[in-house]
Amino acid sequence: MRNPNSLKWLRRSCAIRWAAVLGLALGAISDTAAAAPRNASQAGEVPVHMVVTVKPHHGGNAPAMSADDVKVYLAGKPNQVTGFVPLQGARAGLQLFILIDETSRDTIGLHFQSIANFIEEQPATTAIAVGYMRNGMVVTVQDLTKDHALAAKSLRLPLGAAVGYTSPYLALTDLMKKWPVTEDRREILMITSGIDPLGGGFESNPYENPYLQEAFDRAQRGGFIVYAIYVPGSGFAARGFFRTTLAQTGLDMIAQKTGGETYNLYLGDPVDIDPYLRGVSYNLNHQYQLTFLAPGANKPRLEPVKVKTEMSNAVLITAEAGYVGTGM
Repeated sequence: MRNPNSLKWLRRSCAIRWAAVLGLALGAISDTAAAAPRNASQAGEVPVHMVVTVKPHHGGNAPAMSADDVKVYLAGKPNQVTGFVPLQGARAGLQLFILIDETSRDTIGLHFQSIANFIEEQPATTAIAVGYMRNGMVVTVQDLTKDHALAAKSLRLPLGAAVGYTSPYLALTDLMKKWPVTEDRREILMITSGIDPLGGGFESNPYENPYLQEAFDRAQRGGFIVYAIYVPGSGFAARGFFRTTLAQTGLDMIAQKTGGETYNLYLGDPVDIDPYLRGVSYNLNHQYQLTFLAPGANKPRLEPVKVKTEMSNAVLITAEAGYVGTGM
């Protein structure tokens, strides 16, 4: 007759052995899966593309960089970088639109030679257009062209306060809506006071301006980069310390949100905009195409992005949000 205690011990021993074998098998499968390279489609991930400007931190020249030198954090979480390619040579295609505010003072004409020089010094791979912001829209005086001399000749004096102040951001959005999709970079240089009584009220408050917010969203979804040079507006509407300060803040916000920069000589008319234009040219010639993987979603969305590097003497400038598609 068998001892019941012996049977219990035997059953428990077998159970323990089978559990150990099963654990080893599952561990092996887990290790194999972890070691296998991650496939974007299998992981439900989609590629996200952004333009990054690389500038030197302490003067001199910015270092050459590769994908291994860059880290990306989407909504605070690290993401795999799959590409960081300099936009040079065959990849140097650029469409640049110069927007001049129709309500600017006629003293802007003193800067036309600098603007013309800036246009003509751009690489042959850059197509340039010129337009004037008026009544919430853009009046194009020269379509995109690689004939830089032709683009420079299209510059004219603005009409001034007689056309009435509306919203430079409404005009900016109008331009971006009508701009055809292209594989080239799409970048914009705004020359304006930033005064916006239509969207920002009497004080041109950028924090309560729906047209500025719409321009943020449109630019980030379309990958547009916006630069802004402040010049005073004409007439009584352009006067006032607080109004001018808030208007410049709006220009700072659109540039920072999109990965551009803004330039101003505080509240005054700049004596010379050559340094500003050289800054824009430097940025345009030191840009990279960043590609990283992000979790897909049922509908496209904007997500906050941080792009960092540990390389010395390098500052990375990019839009504050990336447009994540569905992967479908």
